[in-house]
Amino acid sequence: MPVILSVSSLPLPHEVSQNLAMDFAKEMFGESFKDLNRLLKLFENGQVKRRFFTRNLEWFKEEHTFEEKNDIYIDQAVEFGVEAVRKCLTHSEFLTRTVNEHEINAFIFVSSTGIATPTIDARIMNKLPFSRHTKRIPLWGLGCAGGASGLARAFEYCKAFPNSNVIVLTIELCSLTFQKNDVSKSNLVGTSLFGDGVACALVCGDESNLKGIKAKKYMPKILGTHSTLMSDSLDIMGWKVKNEGLYVIFSKDIPSIMKGWLLPNVKHFLKQFDLEKKDLSRFIAHPGGKKVLDAYQHELGVTEEMLSYSKAVLHDFGNMSSATILYVLERVMLDEVGIGEYGLAAALGPGFSSEMLLLKWEA
Repeated sequence: MPVILSVSSLPLPHEVSQNLAMDFAKEMFGESFKDLNRLLKLFENGQVKRRFFTRNLEWFKEEHTFEEKNDIYIDQAVEFGVEAVRKCLTHSEFLTRTVNEHEINAFIFVSSTGIATPTIDARIMNKLPFSRHTKRIPLWGLGCAGGASGLARAFEYCKAFPNSNVIVLTIELCSLTFQKNDVSKSNLVGTSLFGDGVACALVCGDESNLKGIKAKKYMPKILGTHSTLMSDSLDIMGWKVKNEGLYVIFSKDIPSIMKGWLLPNVKHFLKQFDLEKKDLSRFIAHPGGKKVLDAYQHELGVTEEMLSYSKAVLHDFGNMSSATILYVLERVMLDEVGIGEYGLAAALGPGFSSEMLLLKWEA
C-alpha cells in the first residue's frame, strides 16, 4: 500500500496572540455588534492561543481590493510553497537522503483562499527543478477537507501507478480573505479561529524507489479512503463571492449536524477492513474548532490522548483550513508509533462533506 514518507509544515512570519486578535476585533467591530462583549467569548473559549499570518495586524485595518489581496496570495503562496516543498523533500526526521524534485511524478496542489491560473503548482515548478513532465493536479474549493482529500487522491494515484512519488502541497492564506466591513457573525467566528498555514506531504507507491530511504522505523501506510457528501447542505460552509472578495460562510450548527451522521459514516468505513473503533489507536483529526473536536470526542468516543495533537495544533495555529491536518499528521509521525497501530485521519469541509483515510504503521 502507498506510504506517507515525509510531511513538513511552516510557521509563517507574523505571530499573533489571541489577546491581540481580540483587541483587533474590538477595534474593527466595536460599533457593529451591540452584544460584542458577549461574542468576544469566542476568542476566549475557542482554545486558540496564537496564530500565524503572512501580514501584520496593522495591514488588515486598511481597505484592500480583491485584486490586491489575490496578488499577494499568489506571490506568497509561491514563496512559502517553495519553502514547504524543499523542507518536505529534505526532512531529516523522515528521510535518510534528500529527494530530488525530478523524482516526483505528480504534484497535487490544494487551496481555497486565492485564485491563480496558471495555478500555484505551475509557478512553483518554474522555481524548482521538477521534471517538465510531472503531472499537475490542482484541487480548489475543498476547504478544511482539502488536506485529507489531497492525501486520498495521492493514494489513488499511487495505486494506479505503483512506482510513483506524489507530493501534496496545501497552502491556505485565510487571513487574506478577511473582510473588515463584513459584520456577520460568521466573519467574527472566522476572525477568532482562522490562521495561515502551508504544509507538504510526500506519498510513495508500493514500487517506489524512495521507500528505502525512510529514517523512521515505522511509517503510515494508507489502506483506504472514504468520501461522503451530505445532500442539500451547500449553505453550511464555504465562500460567498462578492466584488470585494471571499466572504466566509460558517454555520454554527456544524457540531450538531455531526451528531447522528459522523459515527455511522466511520463505522461503515472501518467495516470494509473488518475493523471497529476500538482498533484505532491514533486519530488524526482536522481541528475545525473546539466544538468540532468536542463533537468528535463525544460521537466517536475517542480519548483525550488521541486528540492531543489536534488540540495542540488548534492551540498553536488555529484552523488553517486544508493545511491543518498535515500539521497534525507531522506531529503524529514524529511520535514513536508502534508497528501495527491503526490511525484514522478525518476532516470535514464544504459540501457538507467528510474525507477519511485509514492508516497503519508498518516497517
